[in-house]
Amino acid sequence: AADAGRVVADIVARGKMPILAGGTGLYFRALLQGLSPMPEADPATREALSAEAAERGWAALHAELAKVDPAAAARIHATDPQRIQRALEVYRLTGTPITEWQRRPGVAPLPVRTLKLILAPRDRAVLHQRIEARFDAMLAQGFLDEVRALRAMPEMAAVEAPLDLPAVRAVGYRQAWEYLDGEGDAARFRDKAIFATRQLAKRQLTWLRGELDARWFDPHIDHERLAGAVSTFVAR
Repeated sequence: AADAGRVVADIVARGKMPILAGGTGLYFRALLQGLSPMPEADPATREALSAEAAERGWAALHAELAKVDPAAAARIHATDPQRIQRALEVYRLTGTPITEWQRRPGVAPLPVRTLKLILAPRDRAVLHQRIEARFDAMLAQGFLDEVRALRAMPEMAAVEAPLDLPAVRAVGYRQAWEYLDGEGDAARFRDKAIFATRQLAKRQLTWLRGELDARWFDPHIDHERLAGAVSTFVAR
């Protein structure tokens, strides 16, 4: 957000209009609205939580989170160790639930006028078809060879539990890793990866529905409305 803010300021100073496109909703929120102040990560606390998870399981730690921060537990899935760990880390370090931290005022938002557009198919079946086509294209372009190369890296060989790494847990990579470990056949791997991608898309759409100042368009059928919205914004 800090890097993007500097670039946006430079573009505006040159009399140009920045266009931001993506991706990860939290990055946009950090840039446009600012994020609440939060305690920095503490390696010792994280190591202790990882050790507890190895002994008791993440479900048990999720249950612990539900006791100290019910709101966080309600929005964090019991199979999301990264966010469970962070929420408990914040609570153990400060005695204050992460939900309370997130309610506190953050840094100053980006000081520019913005037009927030969400481009998404209205028909969920269309989205599912595109997800399948995209993943098949990834396979055709050597996705499994990429994961094989990742597995062969010396740095990866030194990792005791590679599936616990956030990058390896990413959609597609986790399913490919498990397949290359011998879990299921190629068809099952493809089905699992596509299903996981659909679930990710569903979570993204849920997040986007919380962006109350955004305007939604289906880019393939809303050409005129979309062009009109952009033209009106630029004209101002």
